[in-house]
Amino acid sequence: MDGSLYRMAEELCARLHGLGWHVSFAESCTGGLAAAVLVDVSGASEVFDGSFVTYANSAKVRYLGVEETSIAAHGVVSEEVAGQMAEGCAAAYACEVGVGISGIAGPLGGTPDKPVGTVCFGFYVAGKTVTATCHFEGMGRLAVRQSAVRYVYERLLALLPQA
Repeated sequence: MDGSLYRMAEELCARLHGLGWHVSFAESCTGGLAAAVLVDVSGASEVFDGSFVTYANSAKVRYLGVEETSIAAHGVVSEEVAGQMAEGCAAAYACEVGVGISGIAGPLGGTPDKPVGTVCFGFYVAGKTVTATCHFEGMGRLAVRQSAVRYVYERLLALLPQA
């Protein structure tokens, strides 16, 4: 793993531990990579109980409580759905922090409105949900996934209060 990403994961674990908080992830295009990075850190079990890899729309609805109407109205790659994914995984694990990630890693699946490399994020932190969209264009599938995970860690560290 990239050294800077590992250091961010260490910092995230330390910050969560200091707050007495836990994190869970609901991942689609990243396929569990955000959770895998975290569990590379010794002691991650103190702040991480579990996560979901919900690649299919039906799994997002069934396990995370994503509303089918949101998927129909906005598409599965949308801030609305990513926000619901974050809230759903946090609720399922009774965590203070939940992260939802839904995107198009490519090389197929892009549209003019949502090209390959479009990734939507939801961050549920202590009762408040914020969302964002990033465009990681001109990369291969693995690079999109890794860039999305890096963004998640950077954003979590910015959103979490200091312990």
